[in-house]
Amino acid sequence: MSLRSLLVFCLAAALTFGQGMRLTVGQLKSFLRSSIQLKHPDKQVADYLKNVKLTEQFTARDLEEMQGEGIGARTSEALQALVTSTAAMSKPPKDPVVAKAPPPPPMPPPSSEEQAKVIEEAREVALNYTKRLPDFICTQVTQRYVDPSGLEMFHMVDRVIERLSYFEQKENYKLISVNGNLTEMDRDKLGGATSSGEFGSMLREIFEPSTEAEFHWERWAKLRGNLVHVYSYRVSQSHSKWHVSWQRQMEIVPGYKGLLYVDKTTPIVLRVTLEAENIPVSFPIQVATTMLDYDFTSISNNQFLLPLRSEMQMREGKILVKNEVQFRNYRKFGAESSITFDTSADPIPEDKLKEKPPQQ
Repeated sequence: MSLRSLLVFCLAAALTFGQGMRLTVGQLKSFLRSSIQLKHPDKQVADYLKNVKLTEQFTARDLEEMQGEGIGARTSEALQALVTSTAAMSKPPKDPVVAKAPPPPPMPPPSSEEQAKVIEEAREVALNYTKRLPDFICTQVTQRYVDPSGLEMFHMVDRVIERLSYFEQKENYKLISVNGNLTEMDRDKLGGATSSGEFGSMLREIFEPSTEAEFHWERWAKLRGNLVHVYSYRVSQSHSKWHVSWQRQMEIVPGYKGLLYVDKTTPIVLRVTLEAENIPVSFPIQVATTMLDYDFTSISNNQFLLPLRSEMQMREGKILVKNEVQFRNYRKFGAESSITFDTSADPIPEDKLKEKPPQQ
């Protein structure tokens, strides 16, 4: 698995960024609370707010609320300007008051013996996963985003469509189009952030006995309607095989940690996350994370567990890069002529991606 060259499209991002963001008051407050939690510099947040355009009235009471939650002095000044500039706008609609039911009692964790059994069964499935996959092709739709402000306010840079073929347990990528324009460009010359390894190698490397990953029970959860065990894990740098490269000039193999969502009924992993640890300060990329979701899909009238969506994020300086990848239109290998490469990117329904609490 690898993360290839990080080349940020700064000009396109800057042009988009300069046009100003249109936000509701609720979105603005959510952004401010996130900035407080992430400890973004006061000046940086205030400068960002100068580009924000609200769609409804931001009141003095809203300002007092955010001051009470800990915004900085410069941010307060920028918000005061929004109070003045939106005075003639209509107020946001009030949320209806809904009585909250008391939370259900927490589910007890499985015994240590059951936890060990689940990990070992999931290990066996992961190590043999690629051997059980058929040869197939699918469409990979990648939407790439950048945030030059570093405040997690992303703007889409491009949409990349690729044909992904899986033959004899090997992945092969062929570019189809970029922003709707057909291309025969080599993938390695595309630039920007790309990834590979979604079809098995990511899981295999975590569960390989030689990796010596440490697993710990975290909680119960529900994902795509399935009750799942959630385990945290950690892989030390000395046992890692995760390569992170920068512009093909520098490469590191960091240690990493993450979460595994294992179905309670069958020992299959439905989600895996990775987060690089202890990246050298001299390396241009300071943050690298990946999340991959699996779901069942049909190929030749047979059901297979295959990647549904992945998300990769990296930070270089204060510049953030995010790739959202969807895997679509799985077909048996050899039926290539019958495939229409879908260039849309309709979002996957939220209920397929959001972790939910378990019910007792």
